[in-house]
Amino acid sequence: MSASYAAPPERRRGAVRVAAATLGSGLVAAGVLTVASPAAADEAPRTPGGATATIAGLKTYGTAIVHDATGDHEVSAGLFEMSVDGGGMLQTYCVDLHNPTQRDARYHETPWSGTSLGTNKNAGRIRWILQHSYPQVNDLAALAAKAGVKNLTEQDAAVGTQVAIWRFSDDADVDAVDPQAEKLADYLEHHARDMAEPKASLALDPPAVSGRPGQRLGPVTVHTGASSVTVTPPADAAGVRIVDEHGKPVTSAKDGTQLYFEVPEDATDDATPPADGTTPSVDSGAGSAELTVQASTTVPVGRAFTSDSRSQTQILAGSSESTVSATATATWADEGPAPALSAEKDCAEGGLVVHAVNEGDAPFTFALMGTGHSIPAHATRTVLIPLQEDQSYDFTITGPGGLAQRFTGVLDCRTQSDTAGLTTQTVAEPSPATGGNIADAADLAETGGDDSTPMIAVTGLSLLVLGATALSIVRKKKAPQD
Repeated sequence: MSASYAAPPERRRGAVRVAAATLGSGLVAAGVLTVASPAAADEAPRTPGGATATIAGLKTYGTAIVHDATGDHEVSAGLFEMSVDGGGMLQTYCVDLHNPTQRDARYHETPWSGTSLGTNKNAGRIRWILQHSYPQVNDLAALAAKAGVKNLTEQDAAVGTQVAIWRFSDDADVDAVDPQAEKLADYLEHHARDMAEPKASLALDPPAVSGRPGQRLGPVTVHTGASSVTVTPPADAAGVRIVDEHGKPVTSAKDGTQLYFEVPEDATDDATPPADGTTPSVDSGAGSAELTVQASTTVPVGRAFTSDSRSQTQILAGSSESTVSATATATWADEGPAPALSAEKDCAEGGLVVHAVNEGDAPFTFALMGTGHSIPAHATRTVLIPLQEDQSYDFTITGPGGLAQRFTGVLDCRTQSDTAGLTTQTVAEPSPATGGNIADAADLAETGGDDSTPMIAVTGLSLLVLGATALSIVRKKKAPQD
């Protein structure tokens, strides 16, 4: 990480998996507790729209000193680089001083509400610093003049910027070792003003819709800073088309475009033929499809980036033209409930928030973690799944029309300054800290957890979530019935 100053592994908690099963038109928790297997972390998690990238480490950095009750700690401070999936490069600073950076960790663009920034009254000041310092201001002579110093190197500028950010992100007592960098940090801290959170590079809203076959399901609105986005459904769409409000097929879109899933009246999911060669049983009129849009654009400065491997939270300082994507899902059923569900982390609420919409003609009922919920026909509900800090969750998801998706992540809402009673350790290397030895870091980056990682896995909740890298409509296959 920017600082080799990390919380110890004792913060991890025991692993728990909660299993649930589908029953009738709704969902009922089975109440089975078991330890999550290591394979549970092998699949890539579903993510919100935007950029997905792999961290390459600190590229421009120097030294800072963190002062706390245990003494003075020398840390590395500066600018990271990330390589974007599909093409592009990002530059970021750390907003999570005491948490280590996992080597080669994968990151995804995240709203502030899903990070410590969501509850930090100074988050807007951090964005001001990013907009008014290096690398957004690459005229170092002009930046030095504003800070009242004779000159600044790139290293000085990166260190000073990171130190100023830590004073707001972590409420840290931290100073740059170099006098020039320290003066820049003081200037940025004292002049910072509040700014609004930047919009996502690409998002679809809502991320899930539902209804009856024979209808246009939606609208799903495109939000992006890109000049255009690509919409290219595959050849095997089985009659489902992406259209505008007039029913005209759409292959490209822009900010504000409204997209619809046009579902034929006879649209059903194909069932897998049984081994005995008999005709499979198909739930007539039930099915699902996914829409993904993709674009190339610069990611807005100030967007947060998080990793499900507990690698420290980053904030964007600069971006090249980069590949971004977002996904929305549609489900339909010709009778009974027709739920559309999505989920997002909410640090202010302290958990995962599930948004449920029922466009059917019967209530959609389910039990989650011992609590029953019922969504009336043509109604919307929000369900909070409380989670502890640093708790991993792993939802295996099923629902009407043969939906089977997975949603995983980690609730990482606090910096160490928010948490009483935690100790810290100093790591000697100036490169990004790995929170232990290299082997441990590699394992954690690959799996997102180990046997001591707390996990909650819920099977049976029809939770439709974002995350894909190519534009497509994917028809879900329904399992054969006995």
